[in-house]
Amino acid sequence: MSKVLRAVLLVFMMSGVAVADERIVDRPDWGRYFSDFDATGTLVIVDERESPPRILVFNRDRSVRRYSPASTFKVPHTLFALDAGAVEDEFQMFKWDGVKRSYAGHNEDQNLRSAMRNSTLWVYQGFARHIGEDRARRYLRDAKYGNGDASTSRGDYWIDGNLRISAIEQTAFLRRLYRNSLPFKVEHQRLVKDLMIRQATSDWILRAKTGWEGSYGWWIGWVESLKGPVFFAMNMDTPRRLEDLPKREQIVRAVLGSMRLLETE
Repeated sequence: MSKVLRAVLLVFMMSGVAVADERIVDRPDWGRYFSDFDATGTLVIVDERESPPRILVFNRDRSVRRYSPASTFKVPHTLFALDAGAVEDEFQMFKWDGVKRSYAGHNEDQNLRSAMRNSTLWVYQGFARHIGEDRARRYLRDAKYGNGDASTSRGDYWIDGNLRISAIEQTAFLRRLYRNSLPFKVEHQRLVKDLMIRQATSDWILRAKTGWEGSYGWWIGWVESLKGPVFFAMNMDTPRRLEDLPKREQIVRAVLGSMRLLETE
């Protein structure tokens, strides 16, 4: 068994998910979707429409490599904030401090829903101050989130600091959230899942979150339907910075479309 395969299996075993070796399938053919968008990255998809689930991976080596979660961390961070009392519910308002930021959506009062939708950094910086490093480290450990390191010498620990997580670990975390099996109140997990909704039809719901560190970006989430959930986590290099950001979602949607997901008809 290769070192990378052992790492993949270990992540899911630590998450309480039993996985047979033969259910992990490399998908080198997905490289064409990355090539179509002139992108370099990895994509992990866990298809639970079958039993046992299939774990489909493009670029297995990169799928176990840890990166800063950037704004994908708003998913667990919201759970931490709710548990710590940094925010009461989705209706609580946070007053804009008047500092003009580059994205107009950040320059206004926020609640949890808008902060998640707009990736409003200053709201979550406030949560981090309320929570503190010691409690954040405990939350990270209990949630089995990445390397669990909430330390930083500059900036925010989930962007510029030492927190790291792999694409494989992202999907394992999302699977626990889907089942309300994280060590947080069920009502808080349900609220976070509601905040993640990006698109919905009568047949399926897409829940997702983007992230961008500057040199690389993320798109994580899942599609749920009566047939079962399909989880995904992708990260890719962003050498052209803002110009590259739409590719995260475009690549994943292309792959999911090839799997007959996110169909509107």
